[in-house]
Amino acid sequence: MNLRPILIHPDPRLKKVAEPVARITPEIEALAADMLATMYDAPGVGLAAPQVGVLSRIFVMDATRDPEAEKQPMVLINPEIDWLSEAQNTYDEGCLSIPDQYAEVTRPAEVRMRWLGLDGKTHQQEFDGLWATCAQHELDHLNGILFIDHLSAIKRQMITRKMVKLKRERARA
Repeated sequence: MNLRPILIHPDPRLKKVAEPVARITPEIEALAADMLATMYDAPGVGLAAPQVGVLSRIFVMDATRDPEAEKQPMVLINPEIDWLSEAQNTYDEGCLSIPDQYAEVTRPAEVRMRWLGLDGKTHQQEFDGLWATCAQHELDHLNGILFIDHLSAIKRQMITRKMVKLKRERARA
């Protein structure tokens, strides 16, 4: 298991649509393990493959916020939404590729997803609360969409300028 560097916005790879995973291989299993380790280390509740520079349709998540609770790591390969609730939920979202920036994003409160697991089987589950927000946020990453794309142009530009400055500072360090 290796920690992988997380791409910081703006990076053209974060705006590309990821390719479907053809089959579960040892490389995909290693990628999933690395992504979970990287997500927990960051710390975050979700991480999509494009955020670590891999343009494959895979993301990991664990929206268990209670540090005392048992971890519930999930690996979703080729995920698809097959149902969204009409009810909406607004959550103060952040992103490991846009560190220390948060903004309210409104999304469906519940979502049902279907995906391929590392076991090679198709899984389906309904998510609500932070799990639903996280699943939709990570699926957006696989489609080249960042949470700031849900914001006004002015807010998006402000956050992007901050990230450009952060990248310059990190490059000098």
